[in-house]
Amino acid sequence: MTNAAAEFVRIFRRHLARFARHAEGLAALEFAIILPVMLVTLFGAVGVTSAIAIDRKVTLIARTLSDLTSQSPNISDSDINNFFSIGNAMLTPYSAAQNPVSGGPLKATITEIYIDPTNGTARVQWSKGDSPRAKGSVVSTMPSDLIGKDANNKILPDQYFILGEVSYLYAPSILPGVASVPLQEATYTRPRVTANWPCVKLNGEATCPTS
Repeated sequence: MTNAAAEFVRIFRRHLARFARHAEGLAALEFAIILPVMLVTLFGAVGVTSAIAIDRKVTLIARTLSDLTSQSPNISDSDINNFFSIGNAMLTPYSAAQNPVSGGPLKATITEIYIDPTNGTARVQWSKGDSPRAKGSVVSTMPSDLIGKDANNKILPDQYFILGEVSYLYAPSILPGVASVPLQEATYTRPRVTANWPCVKLNGEATCPTS
């Protein structure tokens, strides 16, 4: 071995031994490699957990709006606004308004539907909220198995449903471009008090509409 090669080997061994003795440097290097993985895992776990929690709340809010509306034969615009306020409060600790933590905003609509007994078409009688449906428009998403029929498979008359629709765009800024998930739910409920009227009348309607 030449003197130059021997010197190179000697210097290399000395530096290698010095590197092995500096454990704190090795630990810092390992931490620098692991830190990004740890952060992605942390924020990912928080993001998934929050998405599941908000999705569950969206479902509960839709059910609550539909259920509250169906409990009275007569309601007003102020009643409906109170129902929406209750829905917003149910989203706590998440904000109903658009925000950088969870996305948003929370959007809700309450609609009354009439079932045409001649053909089973579901039509809007009134609709209130962030995305109201046009009066008289057809609700194509109405589940056919909810429509009551007699023993001869004939559609029963005077059938109304309250539809609660809620949506929320989950898109926290801590996961830009990664977590952008539209969460939505629709719930149908029959009016509860039907002794005199089969529908829920809005703002003092004289009769149940059938448009």
